[in-house]
Amino acid sequence: MPQKELTNKDLEEILLEEMETSLGQKADLIVYNDDYNTFDWVIQCFMEVFNYAYDQSEQLSIIINFKGKATVKSGSLEILKPLKDVLIDRGLSAVIETYKDA
Repeated sequence: MPQKELTNKDLEEILLEEMETSLGQKADLIVYNDDYNTFDWVIQCFMEVFNYAYDQSEQLSIIINFKGKATVKSGSLEILKPLKDVLIDRGLSAVIETYKDA
């Protein structure tokens, strides 16, 4: 029996379903060190985007500087994606890493 060929609309629906399923998946928002952003700018971004206190924002920026990266927030993909987009728009190098439940 011949298989039905998938249309672009079919593929789009499949991708949207997969994305909706994975939005609740647990993930980490990670910021990487770079040679462009100053400590003050990174601290300001964390305070404004995450509403973190100055001390917490400063500590995260120091960790990023010395270790090359740091997890700045954990949560669902649905919550982290817009935060990552804001950090990227501000010039920071940020990614989301997802992980499976144990």
